[in-house]
Amino acid sequence: MPELVQPTSLAETARRCRDGDRAVGAELADRLDRLDTVEPEVEAFVSEGGRRERMLSAAERLPEAPPPERPPLYGVPVGVKDVFRVDGLPTGAGSGLPAAALAGPEAAVIERLRAAGAVVLGKTVTTEFAYFHPGPTRNPHDTAHTPGGSSSGSAAAVAAGEVPVALGTQTAGSTIRPAAFCGVVGMKPSYGRILTDGLLPLAPSLDHVGLFTAAVDDMRLAASVCCDEWRAIDAPNDPVLAVPDGPYLEQAEQAGLTGFERAVDALEAAGYGVRRVDALEDVETVNDRHTTLLAGEAALVHHDWYTAHADAYHGTTVDLVERGRGVSTEALATARASRVALRERLTERLTAAGADCWLAPAAPGPAPEGLESTGDVAMNLPWTHAGLPVVSLPAGAVDGLPLGVQIVGRFGADEYLLDRCAGLEEVVAAI
Repeated sequence: MPELVQPTSLAETARRCRDGDRAVGAELADRLDRLDTVEPEVEAFVSEGGRRERMLSAAERLPEAPPPERPPLYGVPVGVKDVFRVDGLPTGAGSGLPAAALAGPEAAVIERLRAAGAVVLGKTVTTEFAYFHPGPTRNPHDTAHTPGGSSSGSAAAVAAGEVPVALGTQTAGSTIRPAAFCGVVGMKPSYGRILTDGLLPLAPSLDHVGLFTAAVDDMRLAASVCCDEWRAIDAPNDPVLAVPDGPYLEQAEQAGLTGFERAVDALEAAGYGVRRVDALEDVETVNDRHTTLLAGEAALVHHDWYTAHADAYHGTTVDLVERGRGVSTEALATARASRVALRERLTERLTAAGADCWLAPAAPGPAPEGLESTGDVAMNLPWTHAGLPVVSLPAGAVDGLPLGVQIVGRFGADEYLLDRCAGLEEVVAAI
């Protein structure tokens, strides 16, 4: 069996192609060879006939430009979760619905990636409609374990080195959790920071576009292309971190908590200030409101599709839609209003503690065994509900399975969050 874990640097790939050190065709051929090698074990990508021919043709159609004038992702191959519409590729959303029913204009973030010179290597596997029914993708670190979800294929594809960057989404924990399970860097920007036009929605008030890369420097490059109005900044690399003690942390597994406390100890030993803060005492209420909002909006989004194709839906998604049909207009309004209220409360607690970012486990523990479940969203849900920017960093392992920590910043301060993660990454990677 080939070595399955082999992430590749986005920054270095982009530099080689942009500076002309390597022909784009040769770079894409290498990624396609890697895909051919690992896909039988990982199954991160939706199958596609004629992929190699399409990719090499796309490389030939890239605008001719001397290296100094090439865009930042010139010739870089990108994996795209199969809930984004991409011209020339069908959208299936991990479902049995006909592609024609889900067709529409290309996603805004794909247009932005193309303008930056990137080439879509293919669609990555998603759970059905980015909810919980899993696809076939396996974790490259141990193929008997889930890669997480719903952005299963995107996380696994980056971990396996099939692409240096991939798009995902997050409506509860669908980027940060699989990034942790697969040992890569994941980012969920502030709500609305990456346009969702052309994304098949699950719950529009909660849907975020997510990103996967091998390292923080790579993520900075990806985010600068995909996020609106990205600003180059130079933030202090020694943030004070706040740990949300109380019922929220109690949702984690013992193995996850033990690994998290190792990360906290390592950061304190490296000179970072860590404050224990009482927060999310009402996490059960937050969870309930999030679940209500997700179900209610999913029922609205899927009304026409579900009416026409109910037999094509898996039971897990059927349960979501049917539950959502019973959510009242008043309950939806309350749940929507709770997002900003939670955001403000978490920001106030952070400020009162004299801290810059929240520090928390990126998942309850390591990736569960089996492919029937993609894991628990409990560690991610409150930050998603609040729409705050989050970065997941690899932070040790349990029995060969990666663990991660998530760093949560202030709303809209995505640039500062990523800059502060550069120093944190080095510390927790050494655990």
